[in-house]
Amino acid sequence: MSANHHGEVLKHHFDNLEQQHAAERLGMWFFLVTEVLFFSGLFVAYTVYRNWYPAEFAFASSHLILWIAGVNTGLLITSSLTMTLAIRSAQLGDRRALIRHLLATFVLGAGFLGFKALEYYTDINERFVPGVMFRTELAKAEEELAASHGAAGHHGTAQHWAADLAKNNAGKSYTDPGYISPGRVQLFLCFYYIMTGIHGIHILVGLGCILWLVQQAAAGKIPRENYSTVEVVSLYWHLVDMIWLFLMPLLYLAGAGTHAAGH
Repeated sequence: MSANHHGEVLKHHFDNLEQQHAAERLGMWFFLVTEVLFFSGLFVAYTVYRNWYPAEFAFASSHLILWIAGVNTGLLITSSLTMTLAIRSAQLGDRRALIRHLLATFVLGAGFLGFKALEYYTDINERFVPGVMFRTELAKAEEELAASHGAAGHHGTAQHWAADLAKNNAGKSYTDPGYISPGRVQLFLCFYYIMTGIHGIHILVGLGCILWLVQQAAAGKIPRENYSTVEVVSLYWHLVDMIWLFLMPLLYLAGAGTHAAGH
């Protein structure tokens, strides 16, 4: 490495590149610890809810769109691989491969957000959203059930989750065994939208960082001596992937198969 190139990469307040790279990694790890602490609070609240209201949790979880969650899991796992390959390309000084792997990671991450947007769109269309839409759809299902007098062959226009909930609670009071509280189901949906929404924002930030890396690589500003620039962004991306690997089974798989109805 030439002295001029060394001077372009090494910041003035570091003695050498090893010290600089170590400081960059340490700074990112400190940031990631704060992210873990932030999500830990949500996971603790989720755990309390699940232990207190298992019936409502199982009902709501079983009506999420499992196949989209499965596709998104595959996309993020693959994106972790392409991000790792990008680090290796940076270490080898292969700019074309670096850009190619970064763009592949971006496409996979963007695909995740696309499928998540489809899931949100479907949930909204089905009124599976806490608040007025939820209550209105459930009331509609209860009216249709009462009008049908419980006829087995009756098919109303209410969404499937609302019909399932109305049938489950028909003839039961709030204190009866097996009753599923609509309010507690909506509480699960609050957890679902908050946790997946915050995760989606982190994905969006990660995509912005990846585009910045692509721009830097295309401009020749990521020489092999400065591969840690890619490495620190990859640490953030891997954390985002890891958080999804917790969210997916906790929100989707835990209630999968509990009810025959669903997506």
